[in-house]
Amino acid sequence: MTRGHRHRSERLAALLKETLAETITTGLKDPRVGFVTVTAIAVAPDGAHATIHVSVMGTDEDKQRALEGLESARGFLRSRLAQTLELRVAPELQFVLDRGIEHARRIDDLLNQLKQDGTDS
Repeated sequence: MTRGHRHRSERLAALLKETLAETITTGLKDPRVGFVTVTAIAVAPDGAHATIHVSVMGTDEDKQRALEGLESARGFLRSRLAQTLELRVAPELQFVLDRGIEHARRIDDLLNQLKQDGTDS
């Protein structure tokens, strides 16, 4: 991939992230989509596909429901992207769960527990 293509993909990813985050927060009325945070976006070099990494607060069931809600809103989100960003063709969207925040929180909890166990003795 040439540097120009990579720069264009990165710029498009940043615009998509900003627009999707706002649209998911304010434009979706689906109750399944609760506390969803767009954490990262990877755009194919040709701009035809975008993988949207999302973090969802709640139980595993909440997370699955949120993904289902996002999948059902995919057409609406694509048309909103095309309209807002004035794209001729908006990329196909694929939503994946980003568990990085969960893992970081779990590690933090374990470290705090170890620290407390060390001071208890």
